[in-house]
Amino acid sequence: GLEDCSPNGLLMEIRSSLNDLTGLETLLQSAIREDAPLVLRDGRIIKKGFHHRLDELMDLQENTKGILARIEAREREKTGIPSLKIGFNKVFGYYIEITKTHRDKVPGDYIRKQTLVNAERYITPELKELEEKILTAQEERIKLEEKLFREVVESIKDKSEELHGNARVIAVLDVLQSLAAAAEKNDYVRPDIHEGHEIVLKGMRHPILERCMAASRQAHPAEKDTFVPNDIELGTDGKRFILITGPNMAGKSTILRSTALSVLMAQMGGFIPCTSAKVSIVDRIFTRVGATDYLSRGQSTFMVEMSETANILHNATPRSLVVLDEIGRGTSTYDGLSIAWAVSEELLKIGGTGVKTLFATHYHELTELAGQDHRVKNMSVAVKEWGDEIIFLYRLVDGPANKSYGIQVAALAGGPGHVVRRAKEILKNIESEHHVYRRSTGRDGPNNDQGSEAAVKANHERRDAETRRAASRQPRQLSLPLQCPGACLAHKKIGDKIKKLDINNTTPLEALNFLAMLKQITEKE
Repeated sequence: GLEDCSPNGLLMEIRSSLNDLTGLETLLQSAIREDAPLVLRDGRIIKKGFHHRLDELMDLQENTKGILARIEAREREKTGIPSLKIGFNKVFGYYIEITKTHRDKVPGDYIRKQTLVNAERYITPELKELEEKILTAQEERIKLEEKLFREVVESIKDKSEELHGNARVIAVLDVLQSLAAAAEKNDYVRPDIHEGHEIVLKGMRHPILERCMAASRQAHPAEKDTFVPNDIELGTDGKRFILITGPNMAGKSTILRSTALSVLMAQMGGFIPCTSAKVSIVDRIFTRVGATDYLSRGQSTFMVEMSETANILHNATPRSLVVLDEIGRGTSTYDGLSIAWAVSEELLKIGGTGVKTLFATHYHELTELAGQDHRVKNMSVAVKEWGDEIIFLYRLVDGPANKSYGIQVAALAGGPGHVVRRAKEILKNIESEHHVYRRSTGRDGPNNDQGSEAAVKANHERRDAETRRAASRQPRQLSLPLQCPGACLAHKKIGDKIKKLDINNTTPLEALNFLAMLKQITEKE
């Protein structure tokens, strides 16, 4: 408990901040029943022993038969009539019944109420008073309990400020206890928080995915899969931008999310799922992940993606952490690659030093950024090829991936065999026809990560030549608006006609004639 905490620590500060509410605690424990109902009108709220009159009403309700039995025994002894009994009738209420053979023993204070064939029924002032109490006890009890309950509520309201203060302190204590319990249970470590720019996470895991996999193994002991930890070093040796390539399903998104969650958990004061960690203070964590649309607002998936990207570029600072999971995949290849490249360059310019960024992408051309800026580091998620299949290793390694294995992933997803084979044929045709440049260390050109400036320059010149040759064989994408003088003239005439039209005073027949006239204008032009 808090009694055993360090005298100079945070827990002692929390303990000293708690208000003494012993009096209120005593009131609640003595007044309110643990099994009190949710509805006040149901009664049974106040404990026995809290109020004398309420105790009488409770006893009257709960021991009616016992009270009547005691009166009956007393009257038998008093009158000497062993067959005397007390009963109840909806018409006459409670009564004393005596057989006619004992009529001569009836006391003078008995009042005859009803005559039967073999008996007489009587009432007494005491029995009539008891009847009134019994019949009204429930209603009186409920009213009295409501009154007492509201008095307790007022006592609580008088302590509302102290209660809110304790609630805030206990909330902090609850968070700390939860973080401590999770850290102990899941083997988290204490991060080294500093004001520099380095984020070094060794043996990093995803806190949620790791627990889900552990639960799955418990439910299915035959499963042997375990979470594969990875290392991230961001900001060391000036590397502020890590570009991660690799196939789908290999774990790129998991690495990005694990990094963001670890930084968030560290900055909120918790231990994190790593073997060791050094985390710089960040002002915000920006993410561009997933594929979401807002069709009700007229925003496509690509539009949402671009809006999120714009928000990052406008608000990120050198103190921020940016996590990008694909950019530009919702448009044409050239457009998407251009956007991704420009965004990357902008993130490297912000604040002069650039923003700490993790960028997962399938645009392998972006890996050339590492040859142009020493702050960019290429990494990839390793896979192992086995014939036409691939095995995911979920391990982050240095250097770019040489391809995306998209067709193999499609096969793993259950794509029909003939579709997969056809996709491979089409890929070969496209690569052959358009000379698509595929960057692969040691095969298709120098490694730009470590190559000389001359090698980098030669590589760029070759790439520019490839791009020009590919562009000469492909139809050019027209810019908007289309540069067609005749069409523009026709559009201007049509626009002028429409502006002059009085829609509110146009009949259906006139509207049809107007439409025919517009059609003639377009055909002439």
